[in-house]
Amino acid sequence: MKQKDRRPKQQNTQKVAKPEATRFTVIEETELLVFLLAKMAQKSRNDVKILLRDKHIFVDGKPITQFNHVLKPEQIVEIHWKKAPEEQKYRGINIVFEDQYLIVIEKQAGVLSIATEKQKDNTAYSILSGHIKKQDPRNRIFVVHRLDRETSGLMMFAKSEKVQKLLQESWNATIQERTYLAVVEGYVEKKQDTITSYLVESKALIVYSNKNSEVGQKAITHYEVLKSNKNFSLLKVNLETGRKNQIRVHAKDIGHSVIGDNKYGAKTDPIKRLGLHAWVLAFKHPITGEDLNFETEIPAKFLGLF
Repeated sequence: MKQKDRRPKQQNTQKVAKPEATRFTVIEETELLVFLLAKMAQKSRNDVKILLRDKHIFVDGKPITQFNHVLKPEQIVEIHWKKAPEEQKYRGINIVFEDQYLIVIEKQAGVLSIATEKQKDNTAYSILSGHIKKQDPRNRIFVVHRLDRETSGLMMFAKSEKVQKLLQESWNATIQERTYLAVVEGYVEKKQDTITSYLVESKALIVYSNKNSEVGQKAITHYEVLKSNKNFSLLKVNLETGRKNQIRVHAKDIGHSVIGDNKYGAKTDPIKRLGLHAWVLAFKHPITGEDLNFETEIPAKFLGLF
């Protein structure tokens, strides 16, 4: 009687491995997000934005996070499916863009932009200074603009005095968009408007509006109501000028102070922080000339009020 051969039979069960990267060649000029959506029809717009945010998308070998990055014919776009190595995380800030010339960060509410007499450490400046000195102890960081301590959102720092001066001296020409989100008290009836005044700072460091051009700096604020209810309104705010406390003062001027802003007339503090967030920052790179556009998530605490 023959015994059955009990050796396992070999089966062709090899799995086809997903490629580490998918490559595309650009045929005609277009924006990166438009290109990716066309090439990955099975992915949603949000899926693609997450791939961009998490640095899975490379153009000619460089990771790109801006959704509106302009592609030129013959460029190579790669989607790296494996997650990139975890970057250094810092408490209070998130680095969203960095090259040899500048750094763009998202700052959390409660973090100082730069040191004060009372606090020297754990500022955005000190954290970034430590970050770049890990790369080279001779590296330095330079302030380009500031956000109030209780304002969250996008900020930019330069890596050299030359780039700092280029940005500051050509600020109005370089900055293409600065959009803030502001949650203000009450129902704002006028759905969009422009507020213009001349801002003056008192000896007590309170900024206020005045109509006299000879004793104040001209400030122009454009706003649009995105959401509202009887208690609060969410405003999209674009600055034509960037004066100290400009949004906070102009919000008070129209009778709808920013929530949590007792310095400028707020009577409520529903989310235990100032209702102001630097949402979008778009500018022309001072060295490469590239158009850069960064957009953050709307703070969940803001949306929770609606």
